[in-house]
Amino acid sequence: QVQFVESGGGWVQPGGSLRLSCAASEDISRFSVVAWYRQAPGKQRELVATIARGGSLGYSDSVKGRFTISRDNTKNTAYLQMNSLKPEDTAVYYCNRRPAVATNWGQGTQVTVSS
Repeated sequence: QVQFVESGGGWVQPGGSLRLSCAASEDISRFSVVAWYRQAPGKQRELVATIARGGSLGYSDSVKGRFTISRDNTKNTAYLQMNSLKPEDTAVYYCNRRPAVATNWGQGTQVTVSS
């Protein structure tokens, strides 16, 4: 079973930036789609961004134009560059395949946006 380890979260003021990393224990080029998800307190986990093997990108409306997903297959790592962060972006961020595989969820990385 592939394991994903997320990192790069932290506290940032509104308007700031963070870059999240997702290291996979296996060759991520095997996965047709890798995705970032997030879960805010008291809310369901939601899809944030996707990147397909061929390079196609997808974003939720709430982050489009602010977040950029990428992947480096040589490092088995996916990234999420987050700019112009807003308080409503506060959540635990996870990566997984798309569709997500329940046994592949990692611990996530906390992102807190506040002044």
